[in-house]
Amino acid sequence: MLINERKIDQTNWPRKELFTFFSADQESQLYEITNQIDVTNLYQFVKREDISFYYALIQLSTTALNRIENFRYRIRGADVYCLAQLTPSFTTLQPGSELFQITTVDYVTDVIQFAQQAKLISNHQTTMMAFGDYQPDQLVQFSCLPWLHYSSFNMERIPDLADSVPKITWGKYESVAQRLRLPYTIQVNHRLVDGYHLGLFFTELQTLIDQLPN
Repeated sequence: MLINERKIDQTNWPRKELFTFFSADQESQLYEITNQIDVTNLYQFVKREDISFYYALIQLSTTALNRIENFRYRIRGADVYCLAQLTPSFTTLQPGSELFQITTVDYVTDVIQFAQQAKLISNHQTTMMAFGDYQPDQLVQFSCLPWLHYSSFNMERIPDLADSVPKITWGKYESVAQRLRLPYTIQVNHRLVDGYHLGLFFTELQTLIDQLPN
């Protein structure tokens, strides 16, 4: 599927020096951070609208990522491209099975519409892996561990220095001081994303959650 993109002119790219610096690292360009987010308002919203908490948080997370350019950068050889938007691809358990499947759903800006579409597509999926017509680096990858409330999480790493697809997972929410807190982990490539951008992302995601209608 065609997604608009633009090639970064690295001669005038403010990040060029940092990109080159981290490109010399042959082992640990990928890193992850786990943060606790407040999902109290999201929980109330999905219960009222009768939609999936998982699908709703995928949509909100994708929205937050799409609003910050660094998360839309992709490394292709020596070049860097900026995608117009990301598309969510996520794991779900196959009905009546302990095996998971990967489902890809077109991004839309409405949380309810996305959750309804994701449920429909996932429930009727007949293959274990469904990526649609998208190129692998046009996606953002999601998974979830709803059985565990964890404090840290180490994601798998592939031996590809050009891996620039954000990978996100979260665990079980727990009540803390009458608020629901959820461990949320994101993996990024340091050639493209710094701690500053992760801070922007978590702030944006929390704002989107808090602004859901009561």
